[in-house]
Amino acid sequence: MENSFRFRQFEVRHARSALKVGTDAVLLGASATVRGDERSILDIGTGSGVIALMLAQRSQAGLITGIDIDPPSAEEAALNFSLSPWRDRLQAVCTALSDFVPGNKYDLIVSNPPYYDSSLRNPDARKAAARHSDTLDLASLCSFSSEWLSSCGRMSTILPEDRLTSLIRTAASFGLTPFRIMHVRTTAAKAPSRAVAEFSLFRADPSEEYLTLTENGRKTLEYTRLTEDFYL
Repeated sequence: MENSFRFRQFEVRHARSALKVGTDAVLLGASATVRGDERSILDIGTGSGVIALMLAQRSQAGLITGIDIDPPSAEEAALNFSLSPWRDRLQAVCTALSDFVPGNKYDLIVSNPPYYDSSLRNPDARKAAARHSDTLDLASLCSFSSEWLSSCGRMSTILPEDRLTSLIRTAASFGLTPFRIMHVRTTAAKAPSRAVAEFSLFRADPSEEYLTLTENGRKTLEYTRLTEDFYL
């Protein structure tokens, strides 16, 4: 496996990270709502730091923090941040979310969270921690976000489509309302397999959209346009 993944404006080393750069992370990094007035962004479970780096490219936020419970992942994210054009705006912290004490509220909180249950645990302990919800469950993510989002802040996440209803119910119990849902399907003939879900502290009728990744074995125009600022 390649030890790094090159984007247009930066490179992500991921040899030591528990999970490698993947489609889910790129989808969230490219599609999370960025309004241009963000001052601070938090990436929970940053891994190699790819989402934080994509948001650094897309936004003018003065501080983007990536946290991860896995020391090698956090160290690799710190390296990737230091080698990027936005090194002065990025920081990596090795910590569990439950132990993290922010110094400020966030205008955007993003997470590509673990979502498998314990019945399908990976024998690799680090990969299991990155993929299984016993290290970061949806309730913890929503609870933290409801407390640490700024008044106009958003929480953006990506997860399997079949977990979307559970997430919306969990988020509602913490006062978070969906304002945008993007259903992602690999081909037009298949049902959505992923959803990018975005929440705020304000009640709103959520917009819903669909993204198809491939058609006739090639990337669709809409997927190409979404990621054209990143993929070579």
